Amino acid sequence: MRIFTAVIAIAAGILVLGGYFFPALADIQTLLLNWAIILAGMAALVGIFNLISVHTDKVRRREKGSTYSAILVIALVATFVFGLILRPDHSAMAILMSGIIIPVEAALMGLLTVSLIYAAIRLLRRRADVMSIVFLITAALLILGSATLPFGNIPLLGTLVRPWITQVLALGGARGILIGVALGTLTTGLRVLFGADRPYGGN
Repeated sequence: MRIFTAVIAIAAGILVLGGYFFPALADIQTLLLNWAIILAGMAALVGIFNLISVHTDKVRRREKGSTYSAILVIALVATFVFGLILRPDHSAMAILMSGIIIPVEAALMGLLTVSLIYAAIRLLRRRADVMSIVFLITAALLILGSATLPFGNIPLLGTLVRPWITQVLALGGARGILIGVALGTLTTGLRVLFGADRPYGGN
């Protein structure tokens, strides 16, 4: 059975990869990709139902944090139903996106920023090395250059220093991380394609 699943996975991978180089395999490649999209959608749907089931059980048993579970289930079901009835391009869905999801994401990013700065300060108190000092100074410059300050904007921070940090230093680091992720993904894909790793067979 493990050999059978390995043969199917390797054959599907070779056909999809070959579709990018041989036009005769384009139809088979499109068919396999459509199957993968359908399976991914069904897997996401199963995950959503499992999430609802877990939190519904917490509400039913009145465990600790069941109030948050109830809010999650109600919000998830309401958004799902509204999306099916009104369609994603309806103005009400845009209001939900701009009035709820985006502010929550902004609040989470703010909390993450404060947590990182607090962690950097604690790290400086324990071990003051060069990288910790650079990180703390960079975070302070970014906050001072982007936040609305009561005494007005600081010259050069928002117009020169912050764009240079975000567009030169941060972009260079992000490119390095993305290249590393791409190489790791390529290596993992080749190992699965040649049967060295078999996640579909339990190994």
